[in-house]
Amino acid sequence: MASQNQPDWDTLAEKFDLWLPHIAPVGEALLEALQVDPGDAVLDVACGTGEPALSLARRHPHARVTAVDAAAGMVRAAQNKLKDERLDNIQFDIMAAEHMDFEDASFDKVLCRFGVMLFEDPLQGLKEMRRVLKPGGQFALAVWSTAETMTTMHWAHRAFKNRLKEEDQPALAKVTSLGESGMLESLLNQAGFKQHIIQRKPFDYHFQSFDEYWDTVEASDIMKQQFDALAEGERDQVRDEIARFARDFHSDSGLAIPHEYILAYGVR
Repeated sequence: MASQNQPDWDTLAEKFDLWLPHIAPVGEALLEALQVDPGDAVLDVACGTGEPALSLARRHPHARVTAVDAAAGMVRAAQNKLKDERLDNIQFDIMAAEHMDFEDASFDKVLCRFGVMLFEDPLQGLKEMRRVLKPGGQFALAVWSTAETMTTMHWAHRAFKNRLKEEDQPALAKVTSLGESGMLESLLNQAGFKQHIIQRKPFDYHFQSFDEYWDTVEASDIMKQQFDALAEGERDQVRDEIARFARDFHSDSGLAIPHEYILAYGVR
């Protein structure tokens, strides 16, 4: 089967922050699940432009936070944020989840927000997360749920379906590859995480209007590859089609787009 296009995370690093307010509730859920204590060494895997690692470091000044990402551009963006922060308990490094340069049992807590399903090898990434976690240490991770519940990308996939080749479609299958019942649980068990809780959690993206949502889509370049592959005039057609999909989600308070993720947490 042809592979689907995935975003170039190095290129998108400077604009990724446009989405951070909308996925912030997921970071909060991870931090609540971890129960960080003073003196804990905490690892954020696939940290992107620095969240939720930065929030954790601010909230727990006596914890030691390490955050890694395979995309150098993401790590540079995260490091740049430190210039405006008075934080001495956090560091960022370029590192792939599947091959982390840490000793065994280096961390008390490990977390990962929306990274595992994008790893080149999700099972190996989880095995590495378990390897660097101390016995009895806690982990918490979040992955996207099913394709139908990742509403914004599902809209995009439908709108592009008859306009692009399969290999040029948004990477919906990859992003939601661990969303079906039992998939994440099986992977955690294979990686050696035997004590864990898995929950499906709904949340919404909130915008004042569809125009604000679409401005965010365009400004973030999250679908630049797809837009660039369209024939002349089709970009406006895609926008209009997605606007029709969004009609049912408008209210007096704006546009609330429902999504669902899977929260998994437990101990090594």
